[in-house]
Amino acid sequence: MKYLLAIDAGTGSGRAVLFDTNGKQISASSEEWTHISEEDVPNSMGFDCEKNWELICRCIEEATKEIDVNDILAVSATSMREGIVLYDEEGNELWAVANVDARADVEVRELKEKFPEIEEEFYTLSGQTFALGALPRLLWVKKNRPEIYEKTAKISMISDWILARFSGVIASDPSNAGTAGIYSLENRDWMPKMAEKVGIKSDIFPPSVESGTVIGTVKDKESVLSLETKVVMGGGDVQLGSAGLGVVKEGEVAIIGGSFWQQIVNVKAPQPPKDMNIRINPHVIKGMSQVEGITFFSGLVMRWFRDALCESEKVFAQKREVDTYVILEEMARDIPVGSYGILPIFSDVMKYGKWYHASPSFLNLGLDPKRYNKGSMFKSLQENACIVSAENLDNIEKFTGKEIDTIVFAGGASKGILWPQILADVTGKKVKIPEVKEATALGCAIAAGVGAGIYESIESTAKELVTWDRSILPSMENHEIYKEIRKKWKIAYTAQLALVDQGVTESMWKAPGL
Repeated sequence: MKYLLAIDAGTGSGRAVLFDTNGKQISASSEEWTHISEEDVPNSMGFDCEKNWELICRCIEEATKEIDVNDILAVSATSMREGIVLYDEEGNELWAVANVDARADVEVRELKEKFPEIEEEFYTLSGQTFALGALPRLLWVKKNRPEIYEKTAKISMISDWILARFSGVIASDPSNAGTAGIYSLENRDWMPKMAEKVGIKSDIFPPSVESGTVIGTVKDKESVLSLETKVVMGGGDVQLGSAGLGVVKEGEVAIIGGSFWQQIVNVKAPQPPKDMNIRINPHVIKGMSQVEGITFFSGLVMRWFRDALCESEKVFAQKREVDTYVILEEMARDIPVGSYGILPIFSDVMKYGKWYHASPSFLNLGLDPKRYNKGSMFKSLQENACIVSAENLDNIEKFTGKEIDTIVFAGGASKGILWPQILADVTGKKVKIPEVKEATALGCAIAAGVGAGIYESIESTAKELVTWDRSILPSMENHEIYKEIRKKWKIAYTAQLALVDQGVTESMWKAPGL
């Protein structure tokens, strides 16, 4: 039997997932990781290349221990988007940050002061704002780490870094590089003139190649892979996740419920909207883009809730040999719609041009322990992720002018019983759940298979390999209740943002420059 290996560097974990050539998941190994703030650098989120490579290698070794690694035809990688890695002339990593690193607050302000229309200008070309873009971060490095800046010869995204570790070749693909904001939606290539215009080196951008392209073979013996294994260009987690869901044609819709929740709709490359509230990214399908909304930190909020408040449930889950979230869903199963009025305040609706969030909190908690407890708080968080996602989808519908009737739902959040039904009820849409819940890894494996020559294309293979677990229809009675809850949540969130504006509370996350 022959295999394909997908490496997934997510916000919350690194993982290795092994598939056979029919798209069946054979094994997987993952380890949670954290991205540590640099000392005396507010809002920073560094990415430790050495430590995290060791973690990835452990995952590879675990995922492949039952097979002959010589039978792995190809390896590819996907990752959280927006994270960047800087290299020297020899290809050694100099500096790296994870996706929501927001250290470049001063640099964003300076860019807007010096070039008043520049963010809007670059947004029309790239579909990205400065919120998570690479240019302000590069300016921060130039100003605060000049010794690193002077040595910088190349830049890449984190999935590209994984492939560079394997092969020694630094290259990028449109789907991930596009989120750096120095990239043309129309031409699917870097735009060095953007960097040149703001005083950044313009010769540091690597070749841009499409997902599924072979860039080399494995050179790194630490990875335990055969040196004959092909290294194939991967891409951004959301876009490859879309491929792993079969969401490859115009008008198709998905929500990927991971550390962040992404709501995406496939479109032919459109002109970005003037209000800059949504983002537009290159898809892994050539000629296709995706309109995207983001629900911030949904999965990470659940992880915080689990780790901070649910120690006894974690112990009980270990005894039953199930995931802690299974226990929490059982506790939430009989909680009524609306969770007794609890209103979680975490992620706001996506406002890409002015993106910040209120202080994390739960509103409307009462003192009756039979109603206000871990079960009802957990369900309120599930409902809240769906409410924010529904608001984002409404904004996407208004922009595209296309009505959504079916949502493909995947990622860790889709594994439960409650969450998919809540999503259907909140949105009023049909929800489809794929057999393979790790859609991002499957999409990555499809890219590897295209490079290995066993699949014709990502688009055709995605439609062939994706199979469905179940479809869920909404309860329209619950949908009407959620409409009223959405109205209350929007009023409450506006009030909580006002407290941040007044300096009374601290934002959960704020884009640099605000």
